[in-house]
Amino acid sequence: MVDKQRVIPLIVATALFMENMDSTVIATSLPAIAADIGTSPLTLKLAITSYLLSLAVFIPASGWTADRFGARMVFAIAVGVFMVGSVGCALSTSVTDFVFARILQGMGGAMMTPVGRLVLLRSVDKSALVNAMAWVTVPALIGPVIGPPLGGFITTYASWHWIFLINIPIGLLGIFMALRFIDPIKSEEREPFDLYGMVLAGLGLAGIAFGLSVAGLNLLPWSTVAALIAGGAISMTLYVIHARRTGSPVLDFSLLKLPTLRAAVFGGFLFRLGIGALPFLLPLLMQIGFGLTPFHSGLVTFASSLGAMGMKTLAARIIRTFGFRNLMTVNAIVSAFFLGVCALFTVSTPLLIIMVILVVGGFFRSLEFTAINTVAYAEVETAQMSRATTLVSVNQQLAVSAGVAVGAACVETTMWFSHVSELNATVFAPAFVVVALTSAASSWFFWQMPADAGNEISGRKAVEIASRKGAGKGAAKAAVKAASEDTQDVRDQRLG
Repeated sequence: MVDKQRVIPLIVATALFMENMDSTVIATSLPAIAADIGTSPLTLKLAITSYLLSLAVFIPASGWTADRFGARMVFAIAVGVFMVGSVGCALSTSVTDFVFARILQGMGGAMMTPVGRLVLLRSVDKSALVNAMAWVTVPALIGPVIGPPLGGFITTYASWHWIFLINIPIGLLGIFMALRFIDPIKSEEREPFDLYGMVLAGLGLAGIAFGLSVAGLNLLPWSTVAALIAGGAISMTLYVIHARRTGSPVLDFSLLKLPTLRAAVFGGFLFRLGIGALPFLLPLLMQIGFGLTPFHSGLVTFASSLGAMGMKTLAARIIRTFGFRNLMTVNAIVSAFFLGVCALFTVSTPLLIIMVILVVGGFFRSLEFTAINTVAYAEVETAQMSRATTLVSVNQQLAVSAGVAVGAACVETTMWFSHVSELNATVFAPAFVVVALTSAASSWFFWQMPADAGNEISGRKAVEIASRKGAGKGAAKAAVKAASEDTQDVRDQRLG
């Protein structure tokens, strides 16, 4: 029999990897795509942001859709929609075709991420959640790093169309595995759909995410960018007022009363904001500052993914040993330190040293992501899981967009103060310092969590009980196993 505790995280991870890689792989191939469909790279870059708009608009509806039609079915359909959008991108012959195809991809991606995480939470016992999240975290880190070199390789030695067509076999395998191994779980309580809230939240998130994504990239006038962000903020404010008056909001901010979820949302936002700027700043530093080709730059930055992959086998043991609060507080600072070290990179810095720093930093960053993604659901009840995954997914999307905006703004500000008109290696250092300090600030939110936060998930509580009784190492393991067995009733409650 197949161990679903391992298979399901891999199914979800595969879909998330497909989405994360696709979002970044296009950047390298923009000139080739633009030339082929008869437009300019600048126009095509604006068209690609339609994906972000679609993502922001449809994420709030993901939780209700999964509860209404079943997380397994919605996840499989979302992968299918993403595949259809990918085929549409490959067959595009004009900017209009490309925009519609990217919007379709965004609709699928908006459901894949939160619903995939919901599938994981409802299919895996809490005692195995840390290991499961470690597997799911890896593609989120690998995708943005492997995307640029892979896009450059495919565009150079094949055709840009294959950037999208490689999603087809991956998606088909994901759909088959999902329908084969994921249980058909539906929510027994069917709540009415908050259409008015969906419109307000969608407009608000679209304005903020799109505005932050293009800020500092010189794609739109600053007045337009400010108007987008301000309009999004106003719409979100109206939504917050509306959410207090409805019993089934699409974004349930009342969940922020839970200390662990509150820390994961606010602390996670700051941490992701800093780390989210890394895939934007590092390739620019390598290519423009150091003169490396996009392919060679991607090979260097891929080193951080090696550290991320090395983490997944140790995450559960490390978290069980130190506890979520202690680990996340200290590790946020450690991860920020390795991010800040990038400010010291110069043209004369040996690439081997750069890669070693990126590998070690990737390990600690991936460990922090795994802890954040896991502890967020430590206190969430089963009936609230869909709302919690939607809220966390929206938070992550905004954090990444904000990270790129902050990184770009820091580079532009440095150029203005230095009276420099063109990018060079010296203008990136302040940006790395700023985003590193931002990530380090997240440790304050993590320290505010209870000392025993998430102990039931990590197994630390069982180990502490066994240790207080004077038991040996074998008894501690037995206690962890017993705690794991106690969570089997969760499956029975899920399946009715």
